[in-house]
Amino acid sequence: MDSLEINKIVAGLLVVVLIIIGITNFAEILYHVEQPKVAHYVIEGIDDTNMASATEEAVAAPIEVPILTLLASANIDKGAKIFKKCSSCHVAIKGGANKIGPGLWEVVNKDKGITDGFSYSSALAGYGGKWTYDELNGFLKNPKKYIEGTKMSFSGLKKSNDRANVILYLRSLSDSPAPLE
Repeated sequence: MDSLEINKIVAGLLVVVLIIIGITNFAEILYHVEQPKVAHYVIEGIDDTNMASATEEAVAAPIEVPILTLLASANIDKGAKIFKKCSSCHVAIKGGANKIGPGLWEVVNKDKGITDGFSYSSALAGYGGKWTYDELNGFLKNPKKYIEGTKMSFSGLKKSNDRANVILYLRSLSDSPAPLE
């Protein structure tokens, strides 16, 4: 191959590239679309100055229904079925021996971190207070996040209805169940 043939090939490729660029530019001129100044529809009567932050907050924090409201429609049988996930570590009978986790008989309104024969993590033992419905709800949602440093390795129950069913079941594990208030 001599240099004249190589020049012809390179020139041909350059012509093709220039034609493609020219057609692209011509198409943009022919079909020019103006970009909107605001990237949404304007709705009269709505102040959108804080709209972005309000939308981010709404997405970040979905509205939680209070646990007492959910307990009103909860189902003990469903709670017992969901509790089977917990039964590998917890016992749910009166006088039952502790397993990896403490026994949960009469856990509702019981002091946190105090069960005979069970060694709690220092985080949970030092947390203090009683296992109220709200406390149980928060803990069952994400134990490690609710009480940082807890030994409980369970990832939690993400669905609020599942938590309500389990809490109602835990409430039933008592000779005199705690009042729903």
